[in-house]
Amino acid sequence: MKIIADKDIPFLQGVAEHFGEVEYIAGIDFSNARIQDAEVLITRTVARMDEAMLKGTNVKLICSATAGFDHIDTAYCDANDIAWRNAPGCNSSSVEQYITSSLLILSARHKFDLKGKTIGVVGVGHVGKKVAAACEVLGMNVLLNDPPRRRQEPDNESLVLIDEIKEKSDFITYHTPLTKEGIDETYHMVDERFLSSLGKKPFIINAARGGIVDTQAMKLAIKTKKVAGVVVDCWESEPYIDLEYMEMADIATPHIAGYSADGKANATRMALTALADFYGLDKEPIKAVTPPLPPKKMIDLDSFSSNNRVFEAILETYNPMTDHERLVGSPDSFRQLRNNYPLRREYPAYIVVNADENERRILNKLDFKLG
Repeated sequence: MKIIADKDIPFLQGVAEHFGEVEYIAGIDFSNARIQDAEVLITRTVARMDEAMLKGTNVKLICSATAGFDHIDTAYCDANDIAWRNAPGCNSSSVEQYITSSLLILSARHKFDLKGKTIGVVGVGHVGKKVAAACEVLGMNVLLNDPPRRRQEPDNESLVLIDEIKEKSDFITYHTPLTKEGIDETYHMVDERFLSSLGKKPFIINAARGGIVDTQAMKLAIKTKKVAGVVVDCWESEPYIDLEYMEMADIATPHIAGYSADGKANATRMALTALADFYGLDKEPIKAVTPPLPPKKMIDLDSFSSNNRVFEAILETYNPMTDHERLVGSPDSFRQLRNNYPLRREYPAYIVVNADENERRILNKLDFKLG
């Protein structure tokens, strides 16, 4: 079979060839003419999979190596017998790592303790659950909001209304898909009306989709001090981001929260598994999809002089200010910063030594390896 794959999907080349003839092209180069004879597409969010792209082609299966699927016109695909698959939860631990590290940066910069602070988690799917669990490990109070789940689980008392999130939260972090219709529409859910009705002055974190936040309303909220600050990984009109908004953010990054090597490898494995399942092929070659080891996999807590060595260990695995500085230094390179993202590994890739009993308990809950 003929497979056309995005050349920037990590760990794919050399493995996808076990399943067919593969042509690798840039995501922005996907076009109706280019994919005419392809039976399978392996894509990312860069290429919009809709009628303009797919009409009259030989495409039978779209495998997106991404957690989201708003770049796929699922109605068109379903109506035209084009199967589509995404990779739900592939980067959930990566986003959790990003949120946790960002919270640590905010606490250090603004000189407050995270313990006892309240965070509202909006969207309690694969990512939201892990973010909530990590925040509990940090000693935070966690409020969960997820209207679809609340309807499905009316007896689940852990799910609260958005009004409680607005009233009590010191931080609000978003982990929802981007939808523009229906009772659970998320497009511009953070708008002027929402921001004007906050009970506190929270930090707002968007590592979900840019369109969830009304950029102009958020800039006004920052200027009028309705919010304490923002962490922005996802932007409206990417890659052409609002530079004023970028300068206002405590942390501004180029949509890379889910870009750990572990998350990328998960997504690639899930895309190839979907292909193998669809055609009934051997999955053994997929085991070759493995990310490289970090340059320094041992973290010695005795090397840190701060009072909270666990926080230092977390930031040792990933400090979002590195990505912030890259973006602020070259905002026109948004797409290149994503496509050429350096190696980032998650907690299980590291071995922590010289931890005391309490530190070991916390690190174990975060899935670090302990030596």
